[in-house]
Amino acid sequence: MTIYIVFVSWTDQGIKNVKDSPQRLDAAKKLLSDMGGNFREFYLTMGEFDMMAICEAPDDAVIARMVLMLGQTGNIRTRTVKAFPESAYREIINSL
Repeated sequence: MTIYIVFVSWTDQGIKNVKDSPQRLDAAKKLLSDMGGNFREFYLTMGEFDMMAICEAPDDAVIARMVLMLGQTGNIRTRTVKAFPESAYREIINSL
């Protein structure tokens, strides 16, 4: 499976309802699981982003669908990057 790092920021609506955030996280985990992926790790963060998740998904379309569906709720905005594990990094560099 492909690894993605999802950076998350609350919208004004999301922070107003911050106490509901753990339930929204549970719903996001179920959504991704139902699509064949999973949350490997989740963090509350300080700085530019409010939260960060390391997720696995079968392909780019799955993670795109998930973050778009979560964005439609109006509670969060996301930035997603595809991540290569160390073994893939070494393979890519060695192929140069």
